[in-house]
Amino acid sequence: MKINWGTGIAIAIVLFMGFILFFVFSVQVNHKYDNELVVEEYYKQERVLQKKIDKEENAAALTTNVRVINTNDGIIITFPKEFDAQYITGKVSLYRPSSRGMDFDIPISLSAPYMLIPNSNLAGGRWDITIDWKYEGTGYLNTQVLTVE
Repeated sequence: MKINWGTGIAIAIVLFMGFILFFVFSVQVNHKYDNELVVEEYYKQERVLQKKIDKEENAAALTTNVRVINTNDGIIITFPKEFDAQYITGKVSLYRPSSRGMDFDIPISLSAPYMLIPNSNLAGGRWDITIDWKYEGTGYLNTQVLTVE
């Protein structure tokens, strides 16, 4: 059987399309290549942007900032000492850029002006820490990036 140029080009195109479709389907099925969103409900989160900016400005105006320290025991978050610790409320969000499944929130409930997040709760690597807290009706927002070993 003799194949002319037109038939050969058509066969080559069909084989190439099959090759590409094979890889598209294999990437969609394989959980190793998970295409998860960084943030669920992105547009809803965009609407609260001005509140976030106001909280960041409030935090920047403080004379003593919130400090986040990585120690052997874990992450220590120290709040300003001029604030009464029992009236500080809010949450600490730990975000893992490499895996959404490792993200978690911790409510702020203090008896001293600091809180400890033990290393047993944290896997090694990069963590984005967001401290969204409130004192006497004023909201504050602090963010920091830490690498846990």
